Amino acid sequence: MSNMSSALTSSAPTSTASTTGPAPTAALRPARSRQFLVTLIGVYPIITLILYLVLPLTAGWPIWQTTLIVAPTMVAIMVFWLIPQIQKRFSVFIMRPVR
Repeated sequence: MSNMSSALTSSAPTSTASTTGPAPTAALRPARSRQFLVTLIGVYPIITLILYLVLPLTAGWPIWQTTLIVAPTMVAIMVFWLIPQIQKRFSVFIMRPVR
């Protein structure tokens, strides 16, 4: 047992850096203008649909009350569905290398 433990402790140290590993990839960040464009293309039809559905039900209400219905609905759709879908489907278009 003594020989085995001394063999384990006396072995040559191994390097943690690999010279045969994959080449480093460039860091990516979102291109804000492209993200804006794709988000706008997704938001416009959704907000239009929400307004078509809500405005007849809130006819005669003050604008702040209608907005109180529309805004949380739109934010929930964006946070839980639209933005994840945009990130999933358009990430190649939106992301760009950091300079």
